[in-house]
Amino acid sequence: MFFIKNKITMQEIYVENIKEIIRAKTKLEKELEIKLSNKGKNVFVEGPADKEFIALEVLGAIKIGFSADRSLELKREEFMIQKLNIKNITRRSDLIRIRARIIGTNGKTLKTLKTLTKCDFAMNNNEIGIIGHVDEIEEAIQSVTSIIQGSKQGNVYSRLERNKKKKKEFELMNFRHRRKFSEKSSTPF
Repeated sequence: MFFIKNKITMQEIYVENIKEIIRAKTKLEKELEIKLSNKGKNVFVEGPADKEFIALEVLGAIKIGFSADRSLELKREEFMIQKLNIKNITRRSDLIRIRARIIGTNGKTLKTLKTLTKCDFAMNNNEIGIIGHVDEIEEAIQSVTSIIQGSKQGNVYSRLERNKKKKKEFELMNFRHRRKFSEKSSTPF
């Protein structure tokens, strides 16, 4: 896709959760540097093409069920959104049960996944949205996919905790190595 800088264009997106956009309209317009208008549940985004692109990502996150504040984190380069459709991951027909497994009792599964992956999750029908740091989001995707495919939540949590521990050990080892290397290079000959 070719973007022309500073050229004003208009894009449209359909959003069920129009109340969230209306509530945060002023903040969204200011933060995204665009103009928003709506006709029913159709939201129109007007502004430079590069700003519109980010605005459509933010509005898409709100459409899935994220708050406007959380969706605005997509402005930062190190954050991204990943959308998963349950139907694309499994052929099972009991989608209500699969959604219930992802949410967990009183939302426990989603809360635990959020804690372990440092990513936020939202669901809208059969679509799952994940917002997180680019370094963390892959594990979140893999975890949700495993639960959809029937893995026990406990096994998914254990894998996440093992990976977290390995990552921490690796970072500590790199830190020690860098410190040791800098001490050697700073000593006089």
